[in-house]
Amino acid sequence: MTKRQELEHHRRGLGEIRDIMNSMKTLAFMETRKLNRFLSSQQAVVRSIEETAADFLSFHPETLPDISETNQVYLLIGTERGFCGDFNQSLLHHLESTLQTHLQEEALVIAVGRKLHALMENAANQVTLIDGPSVAEEVMSILNQVVQTLSSLQERHGILPLYGLYHGIDGGIVMQKLLPSFQHYLHQPAHFSNPPALNLAPANFLLELTEQYLFAALHEILYTSLMAENRNRVAHLEGAVKHLDDKSEELSRKSNALRQEEIIEEIEVILLSSGGDEDWHQHTMLRGKDPQWTRGKSIRTRQDQVKH
Repeated sequence: MTKRQELEHHRRGLGEIRDIMNSMKTLAFMETRKLNRFLSSQQAVVRSIEETAADFLSFHPETLPDISETNQVYLLIGTERGFCGDFNQSLLHHLESTLQTHLQEEALVIAVGRKLHALMENAANQVTLIDGPSVAEEVMSILNQVVQTLSSLQERHGILPLYGLYHGIDGGIVMQKLLPSFQHYLHQPAHFSNPPALNLAPANFLLELTEQYLFAALHEILYTSLMAENRNRVAHLEGAVKHLDDKSEELSRKSNALRQEEIIEEIEVILLSSGGDEDWHQHTMLRGKDPQWTRGKSIRTRQDQVKH
């Protein structure tokens, strides 16, 4: 195989990789469009529950329980697939910084996403690993696994503070306190003059409202993280596709140059085998030499051969 053939083989291989990456980029972009619809609806649900909680706690602040901050649970939403840059690494760096800031040597961690799991194999903290969603339709099953894991941790350790750690829509990392819920609504002025009419005891009402809020908030977090993941993937693959296009163009130029050299060499062989003056003139023109000087030198050489 000649060098030009090797370049062509390499260029075709890069073209196949480029087509695969471009397809992956297109699928990731389509997923962001779908997630945008899901996320806007879920955000509206969460805001509605928060408004209800704010109204309720402005009249019944005593129902909000106090939970010890000794042991905490961190829910890290990573990625199930790759090609999204330092998405998972930045989550771990943020977690380590948070633990150092709060002087916590150990923490209970729920890690979502296989690519995140690979980075936590030697983690000192107690980690529960859960597969992450690849598409929006898988969010519900992942959410059920998260809820089951939280219930298992509560059975062993009691009710614990829960923090969600994930990538927000703008690309930055968000740390959101999920349990105990609604604490930031304490001691807020009431927006209504009369308390809400309840069919349940205030404590029971808050308990059920918290369950609904946690379910809706986890939905929102998973959708938000999956949206950020796919946006990162689109940007990452777009850069990779551009790099492959540039590399393929460079290989094409080199291949064309080598092909031109091969053509010139083939013409030289034909001309030299014919041995004519006119062919010699064309040969020297191909080589970029002065044809008059070269022709004169050829004539003198022949005259010397006749004399001898």
